[in-house]
Amino acid sequence: MTEYKGIVVIAEQQAGKVHPVAHELLGKAVELARDNPQEIMALVLGPENTDVQGLIERGAEKVFHLRGEIFNLPDELIYKENIVPLLKEIKPAIVLIGATTFGRSLAPRIAAALDTGLTADCTDLQIDEDGKLVQIRPAFTENILAHIKTKTYPQMATIRYREFPKPEPVSAREGKIILKEPFVSQQNRVEILEQITRQEANISEAEVVVAGGRGVKNARDFDILKEMAEALGGTIGASRDVVDAGFVPKAYQVGYSGHRVKPRLYIACGISGAPQHKAGMKESETIIAINTDPSAPIFSIADIGIVGDWYEIIPRLLKKLKEKTD
Repeated sequence: MTEYKGIVVIAEQQAGKVHPVAHELLGKAVELARDNPQEIMALVLGPENTDVQGLIERGAEKVFHLRGEIFNLPDELIYKENIVPLLKEIKPAIVLIGATTFGRSLAPRIAAALDTGLTADCTDLQIDEDGKLVQIRPAFTENILAHIKTKTYPQMATIRYREFPKPEPVSAREGKIILKEPFVSQQNRVEILEQITRQEANISEAEVVVAGGRGVKNARDFDILKEMAEALGGTIGASRDVVDAGFVPKAYQVGYSGHRVKPRLYIACGISGAPQHKAGMKESETIIAINTDPSAPIFSIADIGIVGDWYEIIPRLLKKLKEKTD
Protein backbone atom coordinates (compact mmCIF):
# COMPACT_ATOMS: atom_id res chain seq x y z
CA MET A 1 0.00 0.00 0.00
CA THR A 2 2.80 2.42 -0.94
CA GLU A 3 0.25 4.94 -2.25
CA TYR A 4 -0.75 5.71 1.35
CA LYS A 5 1.75 7.98 3.08
CA GLY A 6 1.83 10.41 5.97
CA ILE A 7 0.09 10.91 9.30
CA VAL A 8 -3.02 13.10 9.60
CA VAL A 9 -4.29 14.45 12.91
CA ILE A 10 -7.90 15.62 12.74
CA ALA A 11 -7.99 18.58 15.11
CA GLU A 12 -11.24 19.32 16.90
CA GLN A 13 -12.03 22.98 17.59
CA GLN A 14 -14.70 25.10 19.16
CA ALA A 15 -15.07 28.78 18.25
CA GLY A 16 -11.56 28.69 16.80
CA LYS A 17 -9.90 27.16 19.87
CA VAL A 18 -8.25 23.84 19.10
CA HIS A 19 -8.79 21.06 21.63
CA PRO A 20 -5.48 20.25 23.43
CA VAL A 21 -5.78 16.56 22.50
CA ALA A 22 -4.87 17.53 18.92
CA HIS A 23 -1.58 19.00 20.18
CA GLU A 24 -0.86 15.78 22.09
CA LEU A 25 -1.53 13.71 18.97
CA LEU A 26 0.82 15.88 16.92
CA GLY A 27 3.54 15.31 19.51
CA LYS A 28 2.98 11.56 19.24
CA ALA A 29 2.97 11.77 15.43
CA VAL A 30 6.40 13.44 15.53
CA GLU A 31 7.62 10.58 17.74
CA LEU A 32 6.20 7.92 15.40
CA ALA A 33 7.86 9.57 12.40
CA ARG A 34 11.37 9.59 13.92
CA ASP A 35 12.26 6.04 12.91
CA ASN A 36 9.77 5.87 10.06
CA PRO A 37 9.89 9.26 8.32
CA GLN A 38 6.46 10.44 7.20
CA GLU A 39 4.89 13.81 6.52
CA ILE A 40 2.87 15.04 9.50
CA MET A 41 -0.34 16.80 8.59
CA ALA A 42 -3.24 18.32 10.49
CA LEU A 43 -6.80 18.75 9.29
CA VAL A 44 -8.97 21.33 11.02
CA LEU A 45 -12.49 22.44 10.19
CA GLY A 46 -13.38 25.78 11.71
CA PRO A 47 -13.85 29.53 11.36
CA GLU A 48 -11.28 31.89 9.92
CA ASN A 49 -9.81 32.68 13.36
CA THR A 50 -8.98 29.02 14.14
CA ASP A 51 -5.50 28.65 15.66
CA VAL A 52 -3.89 26.78 12.77
CA GLN A 53 -0.48 28.27 13.58
CA GLY A 54 -0.57 26.46 16.92
CA LEU A 55 -0.81 23.17 15.03
CA ILE A 56 2.33 23.99 13.06
CA GLU A 57 4.17 25.04 16.22
CA ARG A 58 3.47 21.59 17.69
CA GLY A 59 4.65 19.51 14.77
CA ALA A 60 2.37 19.75 11.72
CA GLU A 61 4.31 20.24 8.50
CA LYS A 62 1.13 20.90 6.56
CA VAL A 63 -2.28 22.07 7.80
CA PHE A 64 -5.46 21.74 5.76
CA HIS A 65 -7.90 24.37 7.02
CA LEU A 66 -11.49 24.04 5.85
CA ARG A 67 -12.87 27.45 6.72
CA GLY A 68 -16.47 28.04 7.67
CA GLU A 69 -18.64 29.08 10.60
CA ILE A 70 -20.74 26.01 9.82
CA PHE A 71 -18.13 23.92 11.62
CA ASN A 72 -18.99 25.51 14.96
CA LEU A 73 -22.09 23.31 14.87
CA PRO A 74 -21.53 19.80 16.30
CA ASP A 75 -22.82 18.07 13.18
CA GLU A 76 -20.84 14.90 12.49
CA LEU A 77 -22.43 14.45 9.06
CA ILE A 78 -21.28 17.84 7.80
CA TYR A 79 -17.80 17.16 9.16
CA LYS A 80 -17.75 13.71 7.56
CA GLU A 81 -18.83 14.91 4.12
CA ASN A 82 -15.95 17.41 4.15
CA ILE A 83 -13.27 15.19 5.68
CA VAL A 84 -13.79 12.02 3.63
CA PRO A 85 -13.13 13.54 0.17
CA LEU A 86 -9.98 15.23 1.44
CA LEU A 87 -8.63 12.03 3.00
CA LYS A 88 -9.35 10.19 -0.26
CA GLU A 89 -7.34 12.87 -2.05
CA ILE A 90 -4.26 12.99 0.20
CA LYS A 91 -4.28 9.23 1.07
CA PRO A 92 -2.62 9.26 4.51
CA ALA A 93 -1.32 6.00 5.96
CA ILE A 94 -2.49 6.94 9.47
CA VAL A 95 -5.39 9.07 10.74
CA LEU A 96 -5.54 10.03 14.43
CA ILE A 97 -8.55 11.57 16.18
CA GLY A 98 -9.02 12.60 19.81
CA ALA A 99 -11.46 10.37 21.67
CA THR A 100 -13.57 13.28 22.84
CA THR A 101 -17.37 13.04 22.89
CA PHE A 102 -17.48 14.51 19.38
CA GLY A 103 -14.46 12.57 18.12
CA ARG A 104 -15.92 9.26 19.24
CA SER A 105 -19.03 9.98 17.22
CA LEU A 106 -17.23 11.33 14.16
CA ALA A 107 -14.45 8.74 13.76
CA PRO A 108 -16.59 5.65 13.00
CA ARG A 109 -18.54 7.60 10.38
CA ILE A 110 -15.30 8.50 8.61
CA ALA A 111 -13.95 4.95 8.89
CA ALA A 112 -17.14 3.47 7.47
CA ALA A 113 -17.12 5.90 4.53
CA LEU A 114 -13.49 5.01 3.80
CA ASP A 115 -14.19 1.28 4.21
CA THR A 116 -11.39 0.93 6.73
CA GLY A 117 -10.94 -0.22 10.32
CA LEU A 118 -10.92 1.86 13.51
CA THR A 119 -9.42 1.15 16.93
CA ALA A 120 -11.08 3.19 19.67
CA ASP A 121 -9.69 4.61 22.92
CA CYS A 122 -6.04 3.74 22.38
CA THR A 123 -3.56 4.33 25.18
CA ASP A 124 -0.43 4.01 23.04
CA LEU A 125 0.72 3.82 19.42
CA GLN A 126 3.81 2.23 17.90
CA ILE A 127 5.24 1.57 14.46
CA ASP A 128 6.39 -2.03 13.87
CA GLU A 129 9.31 -3.26 11.77
CA ASP A 130 7.06 -3.36 8.69
CA GLY A 131 6.01 0.25 9.12
CA LYS A 132 2.49 -0.70 10.26
CA LEU A 133 0.70 1.14 13.04
CA VAL A 134 0.31 -0.88 16.23
CA GLN A 135 -2.72 0.41 18.10
CA ILE A 136 -2.63 -0.43 21.79
CA ARG A 137 -5.70 -0.35 24.03
CA PRO A 138 -6.82 -1.99 27.28
CA ALA A 139 -9.16 -4.97 27.07
CA PHE A 140 -11.01 -7.14 29.57
CA THR A 141 -11.29 -4.31 32.15
CA GLU A 142 -7.62 -3.50 31.57
CA ASN A 143 -6.36 -6.92 32.53
CA ILE A 144 -4.57 -7.11 29.19
CA LEU A 145 -3.31 -4.68 26.57
CA ALA A 146 -4.47 -5.56 23.07
CA HIS A 147 -2.07 -4.83 20.20
CA ILE A 148 -4.14 -4.24 17.07
CA LYS A 149 -3.12 -3.81 13.44
CA THR A 150 -5.43 -2.72 10.65
CA LYS A 151 -5.16 -4.47 7.29
CA THR A 152 -6.91 -1.66 5.41
CA TYR A 153 -5.82 1.94 4.84
CA PRO A 154 -5.83 4.48 6.22
CA GLN A 155 -5.09 3.02 9.65
CA MET A 156 -7.40 4.91 12.01
CA ALA A 157 -7.41 5.26 15.78
CA THR A 158 -8.99 7.46 18.42
CA ILE A 159 -6.86 8.36 21.44
CA ARG A 160 -8.06 9.69 24.76
CA TYR A 161 -7.09 13.09 26.07
CA ARG A 162 -3.97 13.20 28.28
CA GLU A 163 -2.58 9.87 27.14
CA PHE A 164 0.46 11.57 25.62
CA PRO A 165 2.46 14.60 26.80
CA LYS A 166 1.57 17.92 25.25
CA PRO A 167 4.54 19.25 23.27
CA GLU A 168 5.77 22.75 23.89
CA PRO A 169 5.12 25.09 20.94
CA VAL A 170 8.12 26.01 18.80
CA SER A 171 7.38 29.44 17.35
CA ALA A 172 10.19 29.18 14.79
CA ARG A 173 8.76 26.01 13.26
CA GLU A 174 7.53 26.52 9.70
CA GLY A 175 4.75 24.76 7.88
CA LYS A 176 2.35 25.10 5.01
CA ILE A 177 -1.28 26.17 5.48
CA ILE A 178 -3.67 25.06 2.74
CA LEU A 179 -7.04 26.83 2.82
CA LYS A 180 -10.14 25.00 1.68
CA GLU A 181 -13.74 26.11 1.29
CA PRO A 182 -16.39 23.92 2.92
CA PHE A 183 -18.82 21.76 1.04
CA VAL A 184 -22.35 21.53 2.43
CA SER A 185 -24.69 19.32 0.45
CA GLN A 186 -27.84 20.24 2.35
CA GLN A 187 -29.15 22.60 4.96
CA ASN A 188 -27.89 22.41 8.53
CA ARG A 189 -29.30 19.47 10.40
CA VAL A 190 -28.21 20.81 13.80
CA GLU A 191 -29.37 24.05 15.34
CA ILE A 192 -28.03 25.47 18.60
CA LEU A 193 -30.95 26.81 20.60
CA GLU A 194 -28.98 27.79 23.69
CA GLN A 195 -25.48 27.30 25.04
CA ILE A 196 -25.29 26.55 28.75
CA THR A 197 -21.89 27.02 30.38
CA ARG A 198 -21.32 24.96 33.49
CA GLN A 199 -19.28 26.66 36.15
CA GLU A 200 -17.40 23.53 37.12
CA ALA A 201 -13.71 22.73 37.01
CA ASN A 202 -12.25 20.86 34.11
CA ILE A 203 -11.29 17.72 36.01
CA SER A 204 -8.75 16.66 33.38
CA GLU A 205 -6.77 19.84 34.02
CA ALA A 206 -7.10 19.89 37.84
CA GLU A 207 -3.94 19.94 39.96
CA VAL A 208 -5.76 18.40 42.94
CA VAL A 209 -8.62 15.86 42.84
CA VAL A 210 -10.49 14.65 45.93
CA ALA A 211 -12.51 11.64 44.77
CA GLY A 212 -15.24 9.59 46.37
CA GLY A 213 -16.35 6.05 45.67
CA ARG A 214 -18.71 3.45 47.00
CA GLY A 215 -17.70 4.39 50.53
CA VAL A 216 -19.66 7.66 50.13
CA LYS A 217 -23.13 6.95 51.50
CA ASN A 218 -25.17 9.68 49.80
CA ALA A 219 -24.97 12.69 47.48
CA ARG A 220 -24.95 15.20 50.36
CA ASP A 221 -21.70 13.77 51.67
CA PHE A 222 -19.90 14.91 48.54
CA ASP A 223 -20.18 18.39 50.04
CA ILE A 224 -17.50 17.30 52.53
CA LEU A 225 -15.21 16.20 49.73
CA LYS A 226 -15.96 19.37 47.79
CA GLU A 227 -14.98 21.49 50.79
CA MET A 228 -11.73 19.57 51.06
CA ALA A 229 -11.05 19.96 47.35
CA GLU A 230 -11.70 23.70 47.44
CA ALA A 231 -9.40 24.10 50.45
CA LEU A 232 -6.63 22.49 48.38
CA GLY A 233 -7.44 24.49 45.24
CA GLY A 234 -8.81 21.49 43.36
CA THR A 235 -12.01 19.75 42.38
CA ILE A 236 -13.94 16.61 43.28
CA GLY A 237 -13.83 13.34 41.37
CA ALA A 238 -15.88 10.18 41.54
CA SER A 239 -15.86 6.49 40.70
CA ARG A 240 -18.38 5.05 38.27
CA ASP A 241 -20.49 3.58 41.10
CA VAL A 242 -21.45 6.92 42.59
CA VAL A 243 -21.97 8.54 39.20
CA ASP A 244 -24.34 5.73 38.24
CA ALA A 245 -26.09 6.24 41.59
CA GLY A 246 -26.70 9.89 40.65
CA PHE A 247 -24.58 11.36 43.47
CA VAL A 248 -22.53 13.57 41.09
CA PRO A 249 -22.63 14.37 37.34
CA LYS A 250 -20.65 12.24 34.89
CA ALA A 251 -18.40 15.26 34.28
CA TYR A 252 -16.61 14.27 37.50
CA GLN A 253 -16.17 10.57 36.72
CA VAL A 254 -12.59 9.31 36.78
CA GLY A 255 -11.68 6.10 35.00
CA TYR A 256 -11.53 4.35 31.69
CA SER A 257 -15.17 5.21 30.95
CA GLY A 258 -14.78 8.69 32.45
CA HIS A 259 -11.92 11.17 32.53
CA ARG A 260 -8.19 10.55 32.70
CA VAL A 261 -6.50 12.78 35.29
CA LYS A 262 -2.87 13.45 36.16
CA PRO A 263 -3.03 15.86 39.12
CA ARG A 264 -0.21 16.63 41.51
CA LEU A 265 -2.39 15.18 44.29
CA TYR A 266 -5.17 12.59 44.13
CA ILE A 267 -7.07 11.71 47.31
CA ALA A 268 -9.21 8.59 46.95
CA CYS A 269 -11.92 8.34 49.61
CA GLY A 270 -13.81 5.08 49.94
CA ILE A 271 -12.63 3.90 46.51
CA SER A 272 -11.71 0.22 46.32
CA GLY A 273 -9.58 0.60 43.20
CA ALA A 274 -11.30 -1.24 40.35
CA PRO A 275 -9.08 -1.57 37.25
CA GLN A 276 -11.21 0.85 35.19
CA HIS A 277 -10.92 3.53 37.88
CA LYS A 278 -7.18 3.07 38.36
CA ALA A 279 -6.73 3.45 34.59
CA GLY A 280 -7.91 7.04 34.89
CA MET A 281 -5.76 8.19 37.84
CA LYS A 282 -2.78 5.91 38.34
CA GLU A 283 -0.36 8.44 36.82
CA SER A 284 -1.18 11.08 39.44
CA GLU A 285 1.98 12.51 40.99
CA THR A 286 0.96 11.65 44.57
CA ILE A 287 -1.90 9.32 45.50
CA ILE A 288 -3.42 9.21 48.97
CA ALA A 289 -5.90 6.38 49.52
CA ILE A 290 -8.33 6.20 52.44
CA ASN A 291 -10.27 2.96 52.85
CA THR A 292 -11.53 0.81 55.70
CA ASP A 293 -10.46 -2.35 53.86
CA PRO A 294 -6.69 -2.93 54.23
CA SER A 295 -6.75 -5.27 51.22
CA ALA A 296 -8.38 -2.74 48.85
CA PRO A 297 -6.57 -2.75 45.45
CA ILE A 298 -6.23 1.05 45.56
CA PHE A 299 -3.45 0.66 48.15
CA SER A 300 -1.26 -1.11 45.56
CA ILE A 301 -0.74 2.17 43.68
CA ALA A 302 -1.04 4.62 46.60
CA ASP A 303 1.95 6.63 47.78
CA ILE A 304 0.23 7.04 51.14
CA GLY A 305 -2.35 4.54 52.35
CA ILE A 306 -4.63 5.21 55.30
CA VAL A 307 -6.72 2.36 56.64
CA GLY A 308 -9.70 4.09 58.17
CA ASP A 309 -13.04 5.79 57.65
CA TRP A 310 -12.80 8.84 55.41
CA TYR A 311 -15.80 10.32 57.29
CA GLU A 312 -13.45 10.69 60.26
CA ILE A 313 -10.17 11.42 58.48
CA ILE A 314 -11.18 14.07 55.91
CA PRO A 315 -12.89 16.38 58.48
CA ARG A 316 -9.77 16.17 60.66
CA LEU A 317 -7.52 17.02 57.74
CA LEU A 318 -9.83 19.83 56.75
CA LYS A 319 -9.71 21.22 60.27
CA LYS A 320 -5.89 21.22 60.18
CA LEU A 321 -5.91 23.01 56.82
CA LYS A 322 -8.23 25.70 58.15
CA GLU A 323 -6.07 26.19 61.23
CA LYS A 324 -3.04 26.81 59.03
CA THR A 325 -4.84 29.34 56.85
CA ASP A 326 -6.50 31.25 59.73
